[in-house]
Amino acid sequence: MIGAKHKMTVMKQLMTTIVCLLLLAACGQSYEETKRITQKQRREAARKDSAALKVAVMPTLDCLPIYVAEHYQLFDTLRGGVRLKFFMAQMDCDTALERGRVEGAISDLVRAKRMEQHGLKLRYVAATNAHWQLIANRNARVKQLKQLDDKMVAMTRFSATDLLTDRVIDSVKLDKDRVFKVQINDVSVRLLMLQNNEMDALWLTEPQSTCARLMKHNVVYDTKKEDLRLGALVFREKEMQRQARSLQLKLFVDAYNKACDSINKYGIHHYSRLIASRCRIKDNMADSLPNRLKYDHAVGPREIDFTLAEKWLGKNEKPKEKKAAAAKTTGKKAKNKKVKRSSRNGYIGYIIGTHFYPAD
Repeated sequence: MIGAKHKMTVMKQLMTTIVCLLLLAACGQSYEETKRITQKQRREAARKDSAALKVAVMPTLDCLPIYVAEHYQLFDTLRGGVRLKFFMAQMDCDTALERGRVEGAISDLVRAKRMEQHGLKLRYVAATNAHWQLIANRNARVKQLKQLDDKMVAMTRFSATDLLTDRVIDSVKLDKDRVFKVQINDVSVRLLMLQNNEMDALWLTEPQSTCARLMKHNVVYDTKKEDLRLGALVFREKEMQRQARSLQLKLFVDAYNKACDSINKYGIHHYSRLIASRCRIKDNMADSLPNRLKYDHAVGPREIDFTLAEKWLGKNEKPKEKKAAAAKTTGKKAKNKKVKRSSRNGYIGYIIGTHFYPAD
């Protein structure tokens, strides 16, 4: 009797072991199959990404026609489609363009011309409606440009904001060594530093400039008043010479122009929810944006703006200067930031989080 019970116990244990082994084998097959499918999906995703026209964009209103065209599927006629690559800093957009990770990018004429000087040939597809405002912290007691003496101004080196800072300094004949340029590339970080009273003045475009104005900070300079048009949508010329890319660009421009027509017809507020989502601002701030911003069809920049950018670069960049390798300010947190006043060649270093980045 005992022997029979023992045999039954052994049989049960054996059956349990067999079932477990079968389950493990099934799991192993499932894992291998999943791994194979995942690799296949990755290859397919990489193929599609390679075929798509990739454009680097930022959370700013000069990108609005691109956002509208994507949202309303105006890019669907493009073979391969359009992939938008989102960045918080203009310098990151330019880096992606230089390294071939994207075919096009929203930029400005100063940075675009500098990239060309370093060997990257570009096609200037459109002059954007980007305009910059110099916003002074309401606690910094700056209501006029001449009061920028011994103040810190947030900008991006070798960009439109760098040019504009020099232009402002020269207009009121301030000593350049007495106005401290602080390189803060991330537009959201700039705005947060203004909120936290960590910067005296900074350059902002829409919609961030509207957010600053709603916080009662002072506008001391506006590029609109001087009719400066330094924003640009650029593409890699080498890529655009390929037949497939050339067709994609043509269809992209058609969609871009249709989006501009729609914005001009219905106004900015018609797209306020889209703006709030893409530009990462609150709904009430999107509703407070100027409603009648005008968007022109894709036409290259004016010669006068090219000349301004080239002249400034010729004056400020040394011929043998190495290609800039400025650190990116893509940190998400803006608290506990301090700026170190260590002037060098008209620029000062900056601290984002716990890392100090010296001026180039």
